Amino acid sequence: MPKDPTQNLLDDMLHPVRMRILMALTGSQGMTPLQLAEALNDVPQATLYRHINRLAKSGLLVVVDERPVRGTLEKVYAVNSAVPTHLGNEAFTSLSKEDHLRYFTAFAISLIDEFSRYVNHSPKIDLAADGVGYHQLVLFMSDEELVAFAQAVNQALLPFLQNQPAPERKKRLFSTIMMPEVSGK
Repeated sequence: MPKDPTQNLLDDMLHPVRMRILMALTGSQGMTPLQLAEALNDVPQATLYRHINRLAKSGLLVVVDERPVRGTLEKVYAVNSAVPTHLGNEAFTSLSKEDHLRYFTAFAISLIDEFSRYVNHSPKIDLAADGVGYHQLVLFMSDEELVAFAQAVNQALLPFLQNQPAPERKKRLFSTIMMPEVSGK
């Protein structure tokens, strides 16, 4: 049975290296594979090129420019804004339990990878100065309160999602996970 296009897109996107490529390109006008190799200098070049090609083949990346370099054309890649990188509610809820577990695992691995690279980036880190934090809270909310909470968080984020890159701005990753607690009973 052929895969759903949504599953193909998720499979192409939710790989730790491919997620890093997409994050590196987010907010940029585009980057060459060489610039991506410099930004993701811990990824072997052959691996990086393979993942760039897969993202381009899937349509998640587009070539926005080609430059002649030493007798060949160097491509400049950007995130394809025409391809949605977030699932709609219907597509999200239609995924199987196995798919959700697989995609959540890829998401969690990418978080661990990002945090590991942050921690290992320099000999001394300052979580407070860098605005880094992680914790788990217990919130008691009715279904209606949960909807109100989600709407409030979305409203708080909305103005910042419109920000464009600028010299005084750092690219920051914001990840959320919310789920009900499942009792052992």
